[in-house]
Amino acid sequence: MKKRVLIVDDSSKWVLYHKDAVREIFKDDVEIDTALSAREGVEKITSSVDKPYDFILTDMQMEPDYLPLYAGEWFIKQIKFFNEYKDSKIIIISATSNIRQVAQNYSVDYIPKYRCNDLQEYCNKLLNS
Repeated sequence: MKKRVLIVDDSSKWVLYHKDAVREIFKDDVEIDTALSAREGVEKITSSVDKPYDFILTDMQMEPDYLPLYAGEWFIKQIKFFNEYKDSKIIIISATSNIRQVAQNYSVDYIPKYRCNDLQEYCNKLLNS
């Protein structure tokens, strides 16, 4: 069965970078959706609730509509409302300085953007566990 991945980032360059990395990891065994904002990400998870994503990669610092939360934090909180996504792996990929604390607050994984080359290693570990 193909893995389903959602990539949420307001930078189209980062979306393309992550898409290429995910394709490298899963080869032809992946279905990739993208969103360019937290709001669009929520639309994607809502419309896919009957077939949840296996992996959700999200940036933190996107549109400013959700202050004092980062847009990515708001997005993660929305995902957590859906029981159907309880087994989905959520990975924050962001340059925010408090990425570790945010990830701990929401019990998700994280990769700092400066280490995003580690995405392949991270996903391989998940697949082999």
